[in-house]
Amino acid sequence: MITEKILIGSGTEFPLNGLLTLPDADQPVPAVIFVHGSGSSNMDEKVGKLTPFRDLAEGLAKHGIASIRYDKRSFAHGFKMLRDKKAVITVREEVIEDALLATDLLRQDPRIDGDKVFIVGHSMGGMLAPRIDAEGGNYAGLVLLAGSPRNLEEILMEQTREITDGMPRFLRWFLDGQNRKLRESFEGLYELSDEEAKSKSMGGGTTLYYFKEMGQKPPAMYLAKHQKPILVMQGEKDVQVKAGRDFAAYRELLKHNPNAEFRLYPGLNHAFVPALYGTMAKASKEFSKEQHIGCDVIADIAKFIRKHSS
Repeated sequence: MITEKILIGSGTEFPLNGLLTLPDADQPVPAVIFVHGSGSSNMDEKVGKLTPFRDLAEGLAKHGIASIRYDKRSFAHGFKMLRDKKAVITVREEVIEDALLATDLLRQDPRIDGDKVFIVGHSMGGMLAPRIDAEGGNYAGLVLLAGSPRNLEEILMEQTREITDGMPRFLRWFLDGQNRKLRESFEGLYELSDEEAKSKSMGGGTTLYYFKEMGQKPPAMYLAKHQKPILVMQGEKDVQVKAGRDFAAYRELLKHNPNAEFRLYPGLNHAFVPALYGTMAKASKEFSKEQHIGCDVIADIAKFIRKHSS
């Protein structure tokens, strides 16, 4: 296995450090690009003591599959993005542009089989993967890890409500008020003009337009007639997206795609490691113990890629 330092978006306003991991091979190999979940993450998608993208990159290399991972723009250039008061951040600036640049970089490498590049999106990255594919990625196949076909604001409201339910009673009255304000802020979201949505701050440098723009291009818009190879994976103990709702919704959405495959892993959480607590209120503690993605998860991804690379 070889790991090389790379730079995504060299010469652009937001260059990103990354790593290209290559298996030992004497001919061009299939490859994947990793796309982060929500929030600011480094190239390993480090959260607590977990490093999902590093685990996957090193594991897939053992199966003869290359990969590219890189720091998320909001991680590497968060302050710079916020300083530009005129800029309106959407998932295109935060995620999609860099994913496409990374894809182009992969395809330019002679050690990579450019016709066998796949996208592996985790969480929000899984939600965006079909859009990235449609907007220029043109991948050989998609792997959706713990994603959802629902709108981001719906998931956010569900998560905050469950966090509140798990809190001590004396805190709930305050959090209930915060949740009500959040819910009210999303009411009539898609009836707002773009300018109205852009004028309403949601904190962290985002506005309501971030949610509106993403919600107007939902996964279902791309997947309803999708015939490309697609692998949907989720941990059965995931509390951030739900097996009974999100995983089931993917099954329904993709029921007409003969190239769709589904894997549900008993006992695993949102990061595909064994669940520790199983509640949204303790989601941050869920990632406080060092664990690594199991060989079975990595082997399933590798099998899917090899199947559609022959």
